[in-house]
Amino acid sequence: IKYTEIKLLIMIFRNIQGVSIDPISYTKAIIAKHPYVTIHVGTDSQSIAKRTQYATVIAYRFGNRGVHYIVHKIGFPKIKDLWTRLWKETEMSIDIAEKMKGSLNVDIQIDMDYNEDENFKSNRLVNASRGWANSLGYTVNMKPNIQVATRAADHHCK
Repeated sequence: IKYTEIKLLIMIFRNIQGVSIDPISYTKAIIAKHPYVTIHVGTDSQSIAKRTQYATVIAYRFGNRGVHYIVHKIGFPKIKDLWTRLWKETEMSIDIAEKMKGSLNVDIQIDMDYNEDENFKSNRLVNASRGWANSLGYTVNMKPNIQVATRAADHHCK
């Protein structure tokens, strides 16, 4: 087993019932059954009390027929610096997307919970995050555009 595979194994994804799921074999099965599914990866975070909670979601969008997703949650001691906390969201999303891309021959879109409107603090990360993801070949979705994975991730951070 390679280091990257070990890192992926540490990222335990679960369905909404709480059942552990291997994201690679699960995604292969979804693609086999639904070849036109679009795959979105996104991470959101929330700092509450003394902890920062992250949720990374792999969402499977079936056209206009709905979305199904699996989620990985992890908590850290509170990250007070906004840039550091939000940049970790980018790192986590790209990390899982890269692991999936290495094992699957599929297009993956990355949803980022940053706002393109300059009035929002998260706007400071838009260029760097989008540039990194685009340089790796990913389509990036940011606010106010449609975001599938980060909406689910937001739900699981609270």
